[in-house]
Amino acid sequence: MSLFLSAKAATTPRKLTRNRLGTVMSSLLIIAAVGCSDKSADATTNSASSIGGAQSIKADSVAKASDPAVVKSLQANLQASGIEETILSATPTDMEGIYWVTGEGLPPFFADKAGKHIIQGQIIAVGEPTPIDISAAFMADSAQQALETVDKKDMIIYPAVGETKSVLYAFTDADCGYCRKMHEEMADINALGIEVRYLAWPRSQESVPKMEAIWCSEDRMAAMNQAKMGADVQGPSCANPVQQQVELGAALGVRGTPAVFTQAGEQIGGYLPAAQLAAAVGIN
Repeated sequence: MSLFLSAKAATTPRKLTRNRLGTVMSSLLIIAAVGCSDKSADATTNSASSIGGAQSIKADSVAKASDPAVVKSLQANLQASGIEETILSATPTDMEGIYWVTGEGLPPFFADKAGKHIIQGQIIAVGEPTPIDISAAFMADSAQQALETVDKKDMIIYPAVGETKSVLYAFTDADCGYCRKMHEEMADINALGIEVRYLAWPRSQESVPKMEAIWCSEDRMAAMNQAKMGADVQGPSCANPVQQQVELGAALGVRGTPAVFTQAGEQIGGYLPAAQLAAAVGIN
């Protein structure tokens, strides 16, 4: 489903901040596959990309140039409605008059050419033998670029055994049941040639101190292993990337854990058993 939010309708008695708009938009996103939501302990939700068997649009559509006129119009309309955001790009899609928009610290979204309407959700193109999700390639491209900026030293990495056949990024929370299920299978995942790079995604304020303690531990991997088994990990205070990674996840539309992305930026889960995870990345 898509949400059409006109600039006029978005006006409220108080000025909306970037965090306010980001919260509204993020709350409408769908948790992919199986995972823990940010509001409940464990939630099971089907991946949005599986609706109707829709396939991803060809990646060459992403190469279209941003339209500065649409960026300017959307920026002006947001400001007129009391919403302070920095719009970075507005790329034309295969749907006439509809643009894929990226903003600073915001999940990407669609907008019309006049910059008067924000469209949150999927747009499915039909009429061909296979329905096409026109947002998938744009989402993957944005995610790939963002994930490539994360320094390896700021992640907790479980390397593949032998040849590295695939690399996955996983936003995780020490207190999430499905994250723990994924972690229980880490040895099997690594044995299949998959490297897993953990990023912090505490689902509540209560989980933040534990995640920070893990990232501040001298042996992060050992601390993560203990936390995934339910231990109350303690650690010294330090400068850590937890909040930065939370903001990164929000910009990528993450709302639940584990949120698993390929190196190409495609979100494939959600918790998946090791064998299914391997199949999802093309490992037989």
